[in-house]
Amino acid sequence: MNPATSVIAPASSGPLEKTHLRLGFVALSDAAPLVAAKLLEFGHAHGLTLELCRQPSWAAVRDRLLAGELDAAHTLYGLVYGVQLGLGGPRTDMAVLMVLNRNGQAITLSTRLADMLATHGTLRDALAALGRKPVFAQTFPTGTHAMWLYYWLASQGIDPLRDIESVAIPPPQMVAALSEDRLDGLCVGEPWNALAEAQGVGRTVALTSEVWPGHPEKVLACRRDFVDAYPHTARALVQTLLEACRWLDGAGHRDEIARWLARPDYIGIDERLIAARLGERLGERLESRPDTAPAARRLPMRFFDNGTVNYPHPFEGAWFLTQFERWGMIDARNDYAEIAACINQTQLYREAAARMKVAVPDGNIERELIDGEVWGSASTSAAYARRFAIRR
Repeated sequence: MNPATSVIAPASSGPLEKTHLRLGFVALSDAAPLVAAKLLEFGHAHGLTLELCRQPSWAAVRDRLLAGELDAAHTLYGLVYGVQLGLGGPRTDMAVLMVLNRNGQAITLSTRLADMLATHGTLRDALAALGRKPVFAQTFPTGTHAMWLYYWLASQGIDPLRDIESVAIPPPQMVAALSEDRLDGLCVGEPWNALAEAQGVGRTVALTSEVWPGHPEKVLACRRDFVDAYPHTARALVQTLLEACRWLDGAGHRDEIARWLARPDYIGIDERLIAARLGERLGERLESRPDTAPAARRLPMRFFDNGTVNYPHPFEGAWFLTQFERWGMIDARNDYAEIAACINQTQLYREAAARMKVAVPDGNIERELIDGEVWGSASTSAAYARRFAIRR
């Protein structure tokens, strides 16, 4: 695939306020839209020059966004909502511009604990057989991986606030911590679960799509004042990333992006490990597991799907607020829908999508999670978090 070289006038109702943008990312496969946008120079057609800035951790992404050192970033959905509420750092008004991907994360157990699970049949019995409090890692306290891990544990009768010790570790450091026997399990994005299996130190036992099929994962986010100051630029950035996400759905492009992601500047591991979990037959590639999750829930990473991936549904953002309440991070409140509507820039997204001829999903949408709970655009967030048997 040759890089895009044509340059046309920006599809905008006004001149771009800023044309050079610094975008942050963490070394994960779902940074693929940013990497594709940069290497194929999709921004040029929309009047933008992109500079990618690899960050060592999600805390660094947060800090550099808030300091103005990054204009926008590939980041955890829940991190954005946490910053909006002042959880774990200064409270700042934030903006979700679009969803970059769905699915594509996993839960991996140490080989010892995975063997115990196979022997004992249930996670509760396997953890009891350890004879000590197990240690599980996620990547950021309010991030998606923490929420998927807690939800998955609770669905199996494990209280994530009492029955385990939860620690936050940056994604690129996860496998080393597992190999040093400091962890019993983890939830992280790819390709780090694949690397753990390749090194023989861990075994993937669940995909996050089993927790919530088609769940939103990383988002393109920025401070709200960036959108206010540079609305045409923000819209052009969404157009650029939509183009990159659409490209990723093209035939053979998953293998191509895996080769690029394997470069030291991006992820820096064997491209075969990256490609293995970007493909369409992910569920079939995993080892036989002691669980019985249906194939319909073992879904690969999605980047575009004719635009159904990318719309920043406020109801999906509000779900993270319900989980913050469930796990005692915030007090119960009744304005989750209003908070989400302020953060998720749906009008800006619609304008960008229209210029890119990308359809916008409409109608009532519902998602059934692993425990049978249903969350959707008509859900009442005020009652949802209080229905769970396991909560703080």
